[in-house]
Amino acid sequence: MSFAIDRLVLTPDDIDLSRSPLAGQLGVETYVLGAFNPALTRLPSGNLLMMVRVAEALRKPTFDGHIHNIRWSERRYMLDARPLDAVDTADPRKFLLNGGRWQVMALTSLSWLLPVELTPNGLEVVALHYDRAVAPQGDFQMYGVEDARISKVGDEWLMTTCSVSPERHSTTLYTSTNGLDWSFADIVLDHQNKDMLIFEGRIDGQYWAQTRPLGDLYFAYPPGSEWRAGPSINLATSPDARHWKPYLKPGIRPHAATVATARMGGGTPPIRTDRGWLTLWHGVEPKEIIGVYRTYWSILDANDPSRTVATDHAPLLEANPELTRDLEEQMYVRDVVFTTGIADDGDHYVVASGEADLACRITHIPKARFA
Repeated sequence: MSFAIDRLVLTPDDIDLSRSPLAGQLGVETYVLGAFNPALTRLPSGNLLMMVRVAEALRKPTFDGHIHNIRWSERRYMLDARPLDAVDTADPRKFLLNGGRWQVMALTSLSWLLPVELTPNGLEVVALHYDRAVAPQGDFQMYGVEDARISKVGDEWLMTTCSVSPERHSTTLYTSTNGLDWSFADIVLDHQNKDMLIFEGRIDGQYWAQTRPLGDLYFAYPPGSEWRAGPSINLATSPDARHWKPYLKPGIRPHAATVATARMGGGTPPIRTDRGWLTLWHGVEPKEIIGVYRTYWSILDANDPSRTVATDHAPLLEANPELTRDLEEQMYVRDVVFTTGIADDGDHYVVASGEADLACRITHIPKARFA
């Protein structure tokens, strides 16, 4: 499906690394691997704010017979080195350490979050707020802060992020009173429970969230079930948005009839509509190493979000090669759109996505599309 307004609004070339949190610390050249997966919210001024993941990578990660990665430690950034014959570099986003009974990896980049202010329609950049960047501040973020999602609940903005370290791959929470200045709150979900999306409103006084626990083992559904075993979108509730309890019933699960959503995860924080909670999510079809990422939608029951009241098995958004044609020399993955933000704008929604793990894409989607 195509939409009349659908364009890139931020690319790696727009990022000034002289203002990066890493600037001047490594002694080697870095570049922007991607500026992508933007959270989206409406500021009190009426402008929109994207919280953009900037993946900053080594220009030459391999030298002296070793591959290197960036690490934060004790208020500074440094390089680690590993022999080339000890790693697998098939995936351009990471490298795997050979040996062992489970996967151990390191990243080829370190991510930090850049607030980017947009016009009210989301189509023009107003300011890049480097002075308000969110960067690692503890060992639990040793390898970076990734993939923010922003929800406004009452008078408070809540931002969930993925924090990456050898200790755990956790979900961390930041809060704001204005949508622009953020304070770290705490770790709120433990290892490999990510893509946490807090609903933009309470149900019976409780905060709700979608989560996506990962693992290497799933139990089979009975023969003939409409569901496919694997990663799914779960639910959790909280009295204060800090302490979360898993909900008894499952959330959105992959259907057995298609492999297009064999793997799935949350995309945009659920927002209220007349029909229930609108949520955009990603489905991943297996293909080569990374897969094909597409965006889908569902409407969840207003009082029991474990119930899906409407959905569409056709994708809402797919990767668009025309958008990245001028960035061909910077492409390192394909077939990926990863939707991460949504804002109401009258008769349509402003939808923010990461395109090809490279750039920020804004799409105006008519509300009638979800009728």
